[in-house]
Amino acid sequence: MQELPGIVITGASGRMGQMLIKTVSESDKVRLVGAVEREGHEWVGRDVGEAMGGAALGVIVTDQPLEAFAKAQAVIDFTAPAATIAFAKLAAQARAVHVIGTTGMTDDDIAQLEPCARHAVIVRAGNMSLGVNLLTKLTQQVAAALDEDFDIEIIEAHHRHKVDAPSGTALMLGEAAAEGRGVDLKDVTDSGRDGITGARKRGDIGFTAIRGGDIIGEHDVMFACDGEQIILRHKATDRSLFAKGALKAAIWGQGQKPGEYDMFDVLGL
Repeated sequence: MQELPGIVITGASGRMGQMLIKTVSESDKVRLVGAVEREGHEWVGRDVGEAMGGAALGVIVTDQPLEAFAKAQAVIDFTAPAATIAFAKLAAQARAVHVIGTTGMTDDDIAQLEPCARHAVIVRAGNMSLGVNLLTKLTQQVAAALDEDFDIEIIEAHHRHKVDAPSGTALMLGEAAAEGRGVDLKDVTDSGRDGITGARKRGDIGFTAIRGGDIIGEHDVMFACDGEQIILRHKATDRSLFAKGALKAAIWGQGQKPGEYDMFDVLGL
């Protein structure tokens, strides 16, 4: 019987890291073979299950990512841009599928992934959920069908601890809307409004970010003109949906040719 693909989780102690560890350890399609934390973190050297307050999982948290990656077929990474770039280089060395859910990455950050994708599979998405990716496709289609009489506003809400805005998902939706209209998002972005901003410019794509409480993730794409509005909405009520999507991507990546992919590829959209 063929051995199940081994998965390493980076940022093991984080909110998503713990959810990913739980999801992978409960799966019958993969096995947890590694958990990575930064040097000096209190979890390093401990069994990750016990560090999470549960039963031992037989996986010791390490601060040596390359050693962990070398034993794995895939790495799932929801950390920070600088850490993700470093992990991408190590995952490429190990020829492990690198699933990236990290948000807040700049164009320069993303460009640094390109050399890594020559040697390994990279699956990167602003959001790993099936529903959000369907919403993204719908956003593109609606934007293509409506002219600039319809203002486009992307409204997103997340918990108080989120450090980047707009969210990666909001930007993904903005890119889809811009693609539908045949424009470059950089040229039509309208965000960070404060004070006397003047009237909204025709054709701009606006972003509004809300932060508070423990909101997991809510995204609305509003198309508004004189007399009517069309609102597309996705609301996440359980963080596990992102972990399940990332796990699906890690499994899908097995056997794929090196290169950069997204959740549209994984889901066949």
